[in-house]
Amino acid sequence: MRPIIVTEFISLDGVVDSPGGGDHPRAGWTFKEVPFVAEAYEIKGSEQLEASAMLLGRVSYDEFAPIWPTMEDFAEYNAMPKYVVSSTLNDPEWNNTQVLRSLDEVAELRQGEGGPIIVHGSATLAQGLAAAGLVDRYHLLVFPVTLGEGKRLFDGNATGTLKLVDQASYDNGIIKAVYDVEH
Repeated sequence: MRPIIVTEFISLDGVVDSPGGGDHPRAGWTFKEVPFVAEAYEIKGSEQLEASAMLLGRVSYDEFAPIWPTMEDFAEYNAMPKYVVSSTLNDPEWNNTQVLRSLDEVAELRQGEGGPIIVHGSATLAQGLAAAGLVDRYHLLVFPVTLGEGKRLFDGNATGTLKLVDQASYDNGIIKAVYDVEH
């Protein structure tokens, strides 16, 4: 079985909306409102090296596909298989991308051979995966900001217990929290 890992930049009040840009009124809050400390982002490099595939929702795919292929920092992600859960996307242009039409297809992918599958952004997809019992781990960088409104990682439809397996705090107030989902 391939573990599914949801990785998010998340505000202290649980919002994951528009951390680097987007439609939220405070879009880019991760970089505009919190000083950069390189150590806080080391988990992002290790995620890219450990993942064997990336899973995205349609909105995140539409945001990432035009930009990430041009970024040398994402060379491993650009080379690995990518899966987009969408009922409307046809003929994805990002290399090595396949469309999955349902969470049942995600469950089949998870049961296959290979390493971890990483889910970036994709709040709605992450909520659906959690409700279906398909999330195995969360990598959260918790930022010392409250946004009040926006897409949230946890919508109240999934229940369960999380076990803290790694943690760190940084001088800029970011907290790394890595949780395994106890199934």
